[in-house]
Amino acid sequence: QVQLVESGGGLVQPGGSLRLSCAASGNIFSINTMGWYRQPPGEERDLVATITTGGNTNYADSVKGRFTISRDNAKLSVFLQMSSLKAEDTAVYYCNVLGYYRDYRGLPSRSFEVWGQGTLVTVSS
Repeated sequence: QVQLVESGGGLVQPGGSLRLSCAASGNIFSINTMGWYRQPPGEERDLVATITTGGNTNYADSVKGRFTISRDNAKLSVFLQMSSLKAEDTAVYYCNVLGYYRDYRGLPSRSFEVWGQGTLVTVSS
């Protein structure tokens, strides 16, 4: 099994900054794409940003220039630095990880996609 632990959410004023973290653990051979999604109240979950193993990034248009995604491959972690936060950024933020399990021989087996438990970000004065 693979577990994700998220941290860093909270209440912040408009224009402020927050940094989200997500760490993966478990029976992992390798991790490919890591990402962040968010679900505002009463809405569907949408992509915020993704990052590949090689560091290629993709952002939703609404966060370009304000959010930065990064990862630490050695620590199996992904981060989301959020700046110039707006009220419309209020949402539950979910970490998403795709990779491969490790089998009993230490070799890659089947693929997995795992979601974090979510962390609430509230932007309000």
